[in-house]
Amino acid sequence: MVQMLDEDGTADPWRRRARRSRRQMPLWQELPLLLVVAFCLAVLIRTFLLQAFFIPSGSMENTLLVGDRVLVNKVVYDMRDPIRGEVVVFRGTDRWVAQEAPAPPTNLTGKIGRTFGDLVGVSRPGEKDFIKRVIGVPGDKVWCCDKGRVVVNGTPLEEQAYVSEDSPVDLPPNPKECRSRQFTEVVVPPGQIFVMGDHRLVSQDARCQGPVPIDNVIGRAFMIVWPSQRWTSLPVPKTFTDLPRPDAAPARPAPVDPDPVGGVVLIIPVASTLTVLAGSGRLRRTRGRRLLP
Repeated sequence: MVQMLDEDGTADPWRRRARRSRRQMPLWQELPLLLVVAFCLAVLIRTFLLQAFFIPSGSMENTLLVGDRVLVNKVVYDMRDPIRGEVVVFRGTDRWVAQEAPAPPTNLTGKIGRTFGDLVGVSRPGEKDFIKRVIGVPGDKVWCCDKGRVVVNGTPLEEQAYVSEDSPVDLPPNPKECRSRQFTEVVVPPGQIFVMGDHRLVSQDARCQGPVPIDNVIGRAFMIVWPSQRWTSLPVPKTFTDLPRPDAAPARPAPVDPDPVGGVVLIIPVASTLTVLAGSGRLRRTRGRRLLP
């Protein structure tokens, strides 16, 4: 292709005009665009991939403390069922007593903030959203106690690594209350899971409120993301590694822990933002800048 040049050897005027038309937008125009893109990405990620949940009660202490925020993988159970030892967020059934929810804001600013938080997934959970640990899966036989220990398919669980303040073992079992450590054998129905809180003394869970349908599970909590000093993953404890399968359960490989999906979806918002910045040229122009010590 022959390029038309001016007498001084530069490109002809229409090419110069084309280059000028491709000049970068000023920051005051580009910044709102980037904010809109980031907000849309946050809504999409919250809806389909990840969501942050606020811990409102002490039923999972000391694994999770009041005020912690956990990151929940919402797609992992589209590919497989929950496994024992995972921490899951779910909607309680009609049998589950609703937890205390904060009063909704009455002023306009509070309502806008709550709506924005709901959209991006950083607001408080609903009164029927719960977080517990999976103890039994469909077909499992779960009961207590063998020398004070919960038993799954005939194998006692060593739960000292994560259970805080267990319920008293000398109280007789009561199917309407979770005050006692003891409960009669439960065969987990198909399509449901048996869940318990790590703080057994205060947790209201499947011991008295029944198993939870897998369809009610929102996702797996796999990481504490706030406060920053408590940043850590939530792996499956070793006590669940070699438990026997239910009698009628087919052999199936255990998933790798932590879930690779969780790591992949964490990259998506970062990669998307970098793509927008690189396309705009803003990233190239600021490459030589660095933060002050």
